[in-house]
Amino acid sequence: MSKPDELLVDIAALVESGHSNQMTLTVVAGGAVITGRLAPEAVWRQRVSEVLADSARLSEFSAVFTAPTRVEKRPTHLHFHVARILQGTVGIPETGGMYRVAIDDVSAWTMGDFSYSDR
Repeated sequence: MSKPDELLVDIAALVESGHSNQMTLTVVAGGAVITGRLAPEAVWRQRVSEVLADSARLSEFSAVFTAPTRVEKRPTHLHFHVARILQGTVGIPETGGMYRVAIDDVSAWTMGDFSYSDR
């Protein structure tokens, strides 16, 4: 989007304010469909840092995610946790991952998350 959807920015701002981490969204960004729960950026960074710290190969990157974040007036990114990229009838990864999506890159969105069933 050349101009971010103000409603989506308002939702992200409410999540960032710490009022809720239960908002689930599905977005289309760069042709990919990403579905999951939003988290405040600080919570998302902490969780990513913890995952990296536990990795034998990637632990040195952990500190990048614990660095102080810039305080911005309006959110510029969505921070998904327990999220999946939907590909056909599969959500990748099945257990959910951590994704950061620029709000400017979102071309479509809806409230709630999607899942597929073989039934």
